[in-house]
Amino acid sequence: MNSNEDDRKVTRRQFVGSALGAAVVAGAISNSPVEGAQRPNILFILADDMGWGDLSCYGRPDYRTPNLDRLAQQGMRFTDAYAAAPVCTPTRVGFLTGRYPARLAVGLEEPITERKELGERIKTVGLPPDHPTVASLIKAAGYETALVGKWHLGYLPNFGPLKSGFDEFFGIMSGAGDHFTHKDMMGDADLFEGEVPVERAGYSTDLLTNRAIEYIRRPHKKPFYLSLHYTAPHWPWEGPADVAVSNAIKYSSLGFRAGGSLKIYGEMMKSLDAGIGRVLDALRSAGLERDTLVIFTSDNGGERFSYNWPFTGQKMDLHEGGIRVPAIVRWPGIVPPGRTSERHVITMDWTATMIAAAGTRPDKAYPLDGEDLRPILLGQHLSSDRAFYWRTVRQGAMRSGKWKYIREGKNESLFNLSVDEHEQADFKDAEPRTLHLLRGKFNDWESGVLAYPKS
Repeated sequence: MNSNEDDRKVTRRQFVGSALGAAVVAGAISNSPVEGAQRPNILFILADDMGWGDLSCYGRPDYRTPNLDRLAQQGMRFTDAYAAAPVCTPTRVGFLTGRYPARLAVGLEEPITERKELGERIKTVGLPPDHPTVASLIKAAGYETALVGKWHLGYLPNFGPLKSGFDEFFGIMSGAGDHFTHKDMMGDADLFEGEVPVERAGYSTDLLTNRAIEYIRRPHKKPFYLSLHYTAPHWPWEGPADVAVSNAIKYSSLGFRAGGSLKIYGEMMKSLDAGIGRVLDALRSAGLERDTLVIFTSDNGGERFSYNWPFTGQKMDLHEGGIRVPAIVRWPGIVPPGRTSERHVITMDWTATMIAAAGTRPDKAYPLDGEDLRPILLGQHLSSDRAFYWRTVRQGAMRSGKWKYIREGKNESLFNLSVDEHEQADFKDAEPRTLHLLRGKFNDWESGVLAYPKS
């Protein structure tokens, strides 16, 4: 754990706040579920396809993200945060369940498969409604739960947010919707209120922001958990003024991926940052800022217009650019402001942390692969020999300490991320024992998860 705060003077108010926060969290860690008054509201914000360097506080040079930069200044910014997968659906499986995506069939799907039945496209794979989720567990602990934004974990009538622990839902079911028409890649309407299709005029980032603000402002008799899953900056690349781009779009996978520019991407990012700023302002105006745990991250690494330096690779790839993501946590009175952490964390850790913060526990039949990060947020220096694992149809990878193992077909690579985050110098010949060790660990992990169906 590194911090640029260590040499600064701490005011009495900061000291008392930090000490009180530490006492509260320490009690929550050691005791049974805490009383409702001690539990925070939880706001989890997930960007869609945002690269590690796409915020100015992570190095983006061509535009500014002042609201997320400010959030980082108010809490803890992670330099070594990872997504559970290099693409949307598996990471969302990892987050909702707190477990490696490859433990579930839907975690192997991207895109989710479909069949035609009676003239309708019937989606056959999704997040099983009987599987515990972060939403169902927190709801059972006495929270109000809502998802605003992107679901992408299976389609009606068999799957959906309301079947997996959320009290309410407003957003899209598919992997990508036009930001103005709110239609999916096939041209079908894809904006839902609960399980009912609805029509709304407006840019998607603004619609999701407005709904989140409305949710925060309404009276709550219980603590709330709001998952705000933005659809930006995912393609189709349309800024808030690009109605003409939307009007000309071709409804297909290729059409949605066409076009774009660095300028348009910058406008999408600035709009997203402004929307998050409005949501955070709503927390403050409602008097809820100090009572709310805020977590911000992305579902995978960036794509065509992302700034991923110093990493190589991008979305869909298991090099660092495809899985390293920004991550920021603010928890007033608990997390000291202005901290930067080099702790290796992964999507499922946010799940475990939120469940613990809500004063409850995971289902014993579905043990989490994530780790409760509250001690890290309090600044405790914990040693860890954790290893992270990833797998796609064509690649497998793991990180253990400074070492990164990647396998693609019969080809293997070994990188030392402490000296080569760009993953250019292959150490497999110089470190055969390390290669053998990591290969064995990866094979052991892979033997305990689902295999990809044979084509």
